[in-house]
Amino acid sequence: MPTLSLIAATCRTASVSYDAENNLFALAQAAAWDLLGIGGDVVASGNTRQVTWTLCGLRPDTTYRLLVEHETLEFTTKSETTLLDIRDFGATPDATDNSAAIQSAIEAAPAGATLRLPAGTWFSGPIFLKNHLTFLLDEGAVLADIGTRDNRPILDARHEDGRVLGTWEGVAEPCFASLVNAIDCEDVTLTGTGVVDGGGDRGDWWSWPKETRQGARRPRTLFFSGCRDLTLTGVTVRNSPSWTVHPVLCSRVLAADLQILNHPDSPNTDGFNPEASSDIHLVGLDISVGDDCIAIKAGKRDPRGGPDRPTEKVQISNCRMQRGHGAVVMGSEMSRGISDVIVRNSHFIGTDRGLRIKTRRGRGGFVKRIRLEACQMDDVATPIAVNAFYFCDSDGRSDYVQSRSVLAISAETPSISDISIRNLSITGAKTAAAVFFGLPEAMIEEVEIDGLTIRYDPDAEPDIPEMACHLPTLRHAGIIAENTRFRTLRRLTPASIHPDF
Repeated sequence: MPTLSLIAATCRTASVSYDAENNLFALAQAAAWDLLGIGGDVVASGNTRQVTWTLCGLRPDTTYRLLVEHETLEFTTKSETTLLDIRDFGATPDATDNSAAIQSAIEAAPAGATLRLPAGTWFSGPIFLKNHLTFLLDEGAVLADIGTRDNRPILDARHEDGRVLGTWEGVAEPCFASLVNAIDCEDVTLTGTGVVDGGGDRGDWWSWPKETRQGARRPRTLFFSGCRDLTLTGVTVRNSPSWTVHPVLCSRVLAADLQILNHPDSPNTDGFNPEASSDIHLVGLDISVGDDCIAIKAGKRDPRGGPDRPTEKVQISNCRMQRGHGAVVMGSEMSRGISDVIVRNSHFIGTDRGLRIKTRRGRGGFVKRIRLEACQMDDVATPIAVNAFYFCDSDGRSDYVQSRSVLAISAETPSISDISIRNLSITGAKTAAAVFFGLPEAMIEEVEIDGLTIRYDPDAEPDIPEMACHLPTLRHAGIIAENTRFRTLRRLTPASIHPDF
């Protein structure tokens, strides 16, 4: 029987899922729904083609009953102390920068308040959310970054007490403030059906991707540092200057029914990057970006230091990831460790790689207990890629990183273990079904593949399957494994993809 579930209820929205266990991102057939008030009157109705969707226009502290096919879900929205509107604080669509007005509204909001952004385009510089606040974007509302570095705040690399604040690719560095920021906050909600536009195509952000300006790195679009209990539902986040959604040093993050869109040629515009964070739940995300769709990170060994916690307990379900370099990626910044990641019922389309783990000598740390279950990959060149010779950074092609000789194990040696892939269906692969390139001194341990069916792209050209030196080009190869120990290899179709075939 299909299951109708509540994912999150805010003061004025609710995100729900229907038949999540039997579908990927999209439903096999559209489902009609009715939303009833407690008295039985229909207050809204519609159709959904997605497993996960968001109901809007709800009243706070009110009980509703949702009907889908023969399933019923009763839920109650959260209470609200007051509803504020940015227009009451001087914001106007005619203004070239509404950041002062919006920030004034945020400061005036009491705990438990909702701050509403009505329909219209609202240009703004960086704003900073605060505790116990719901930021609601109405349908037709666009919060648009003005896209300039002029007078833009810069976040220092560290707080005054020494904790990491600004970051760039796993290292503590100053960075420009993002359009929406929350720092050391708890109980923050961003919801609605509006748009947050990071202004990546405005200003010069994409012309200096690995450099600094005014001593700072590029901003993200949504940046959360040291926060707890974040809820992000329903909105579209697009056109980011660099990584799009970046929670770092956070815990208990829920993101549901977000659409994340960046130009395919925009540099390093990853979709959703949880870093040094725990208890992350990503459900029903629709991502198409210029780099990795979801990139799980945990800091990088560097004299300047960086985010200093592992990333653990990450659940990804019913998501659709398209066109990026990788769909779900771990690393290459993983020095504090990544563990307990579950990806299920998700659809990967046209990415360079599907599930990707990338690291190298010098990183240290670990990646372990990774699960990929009941997923579909279409037109993904290399569906599974686990690579301990990733040639990132200035020394990435050095003998130390790329040597196939056994080197001494040290704190700089990364470890990869306990990778489980079950019930994976692949069409249109190009290079190989899976590649595992472990270090000779630190093999990839305990790999399980139980149920993998693959069909290849007949027009594929031979290509390098991963970013490492000394690799051959491949076309229509099976499971390629070096320095890897398998725990289970069964239910492979065709059987010829077995590494011992």
